[in-house]
Amino acid sequence: MNSTRNRQTRGATVGRLETGRFWRTSWLVFLGPLFLLGCCLPRGASAQPTVDTVAERMLLYQRANGGWPQPGGNRIDYDKPLSEAARKALTAERDQLDTTIDDGATTREINYLVSAYAKTGNTAYLQAAERGIAFLLSAQNRAGGWPQFYPDSSKYRGQITYNDGAMIDVLWVMHRTATGQHGFDRVSPRFVPQAKAAIDRGISCILNTQYRQGNKLTVWCAQHDRRTLLPTKARAFELPSLSGSESVGIVQFLMQQDNPSPDVKTAIRSAVAWFEQVKLVGIAVKTVSDPNQPSGRDQVVVPDSGSTLWARFYDLDTNRPFFTGRDSVKKYKLADIENERRVGYGWYGTWPARLLAKDYPNWVKKWGN
Repeated sequence: MNSTRNRQTRGATVGRLETGRFWRTSWLVFLGPLFLLGCCLPRGASAQPTVDTVAERMLLYQRANGGWPQPGGNRIDYDKPLSEAARKALTAERDQLDTTIDDGATTREINYLVSAYAKTGNTAYLQAAERGIAFLLSAQNRAGGWPQFYPDSSKYRGQITYNDGAMIDVLWVMHRTATGQHGFDRVSPRFVPQAKAAIDRGISCILNTQYRQGNKLTVWCAQHDRRTLLPTKARAFELPSLSGSESVGIVQFLMQQDNPSPDVKTAIRSAVAWFEQVKLVGIAVKTVSDPNQPSGRDQVVVPDSGSTLWARFYDLDTNRPFFTGRDSVKKYKLADIENERRVGYGWYGTWPARLLAKDYPNWVKKWGN
């Protein structure tokens, strides 16, 4: 009797164990693939890749060579929905060679797509960003600089372009690719050595294009000839000059380099000294209504004891601020150029103010004079 009871107890126990083993096996069968899939996803991504509408439009605008255009010379509005006809037109234009880094084009999209991939897990976004990085690497010229457009090198499009931060925007993408910062750790590691090499060549280009007045280093022009490396002209009102605007972004990039070389330190110190030398104390620029002007408004320079400004363009040899209309004639008063250019361009600004007040002193504390 006891033997029978023991056999029944052992049978029940085995049954419970077998049942438990069945359910554990079932959970592995059904949940195992999901667990493995989750392990392979980027951090923060969901199991099912989701769609980012802005990123989707960026994919449509991307050209076959990996870069992005700037249709009509204007930044693309990615918040604007696309009609079916517009989508078909973009697909048909995919092989066009109008790709550019002007006004943040291409670098803007790469930065966004890397971020979109981190949020959605949609690999199409990362792949598009990587094609963009490959495009930028291919666009770097022998001097280490980047042109405003590539491969189109007509007119001034092939010149080394610091204008509006174009080349520095590219170098920041290279920096993020090389360091894995801002989500770029998800970019394929094959780009890391290429990005590091591109940065080294880019810094060499920056040092080689810094303009000398005699034996004295100053700053940079908005664009430099890709062969002679000298300041050169772009649009009719953008003559060879020393830039009070673009030079700031160049210095800020140089200051982010670890263990800066003596040449990099000299470049930074020289540029900062030039900014101090050419600052314009005691003036301000105001926009005023003026019905007598074609635009109905005007920009005027007025005295202001509490204001310090810098000019966009300075003479290469005298450091005198100048202004130019569409006739390409250099003038030394803002009032002397046509109204359309007076109100349609940033001739004065406070661009170096933060650099001088905060960024440079902090850099000196870290790296010394």
